[in-house]
Amino acid sequence: MRTLYHHTLLATARKVRLALHEKRLEFTEHSIEPWRRDDDLLALNPAGELPVLVDDDETVVCGHAAICEYLDEVYPEAPLFGREPSTRAEARRLAAWFDDKFQREVTQHLAGEKLNRRISANAAPDSRALKAGRDNIHTHLQYIAWLTERRSWLAGDHISVADLSAAANLSLVDYSGDVPWDDHPLTKEWYVRVKSRPSFRCLLKDVLHGIQPAQVYADLDF
Repeated sequence: MRTLYHHTLLATARKVRLALHEKRLEFTEHSIEPWRRDDDLLALNPAGELPVLVDDDETVVCGHAAICEYLDEVYPEAPLFGREPSTRAEARRLAAWFDDKFQREVTQHLAGEKLNRRISANAAPDSRALKAGRDNIHTHLQYIAWLTERRSWLAGDHISVADLSAAANLSLVDYSGDVPWDDHPLTKEWYVRVKSRPSFRCLLKDVLHGIQPAQVYADLDF
């Protein structure tokens, strides 16, 4: 049985969980706290970073981008990047946007402060970081709306790793109750479509120890 080493507070690891479920691949989950040294993780990935996938044939793949590329090559149905080169390039561009830019400007400031800091350091969130995240999120939500006005999904006609990256990050911010959905109805419509997919059920079941999700987190009709 393939195993995914991850932590639910990592958006990139959540993306890989979505990708595995989109491809209907069975796997077991091994949660590791990324802020603690773990010798088992270091034996698999000397960088000590998550996520790490160990496939059925014991192939070890490290890092969210490499895992998603690997899954598409070894298990081509359903494709995560699209079939045309231009679509694949756009899916990669947008996935990087949400994995890096959105994470740095929004997820880190909101979910990072309200969830990660509380669990890893038992510390209160930095109010300046919260303000920055709440200011920054509007531009990103507007960009999602702009994309969905022109395409069926973020990168084209079919769901792709771009949608998974965006939804994985938004799911953490949504857990903390910091997504202004009422201000961005088109983005909310897109998120409802992603959230309603069977692959998303794994995230909706997540409950962090000592921190209950926002009321709308698991609600498909919010």
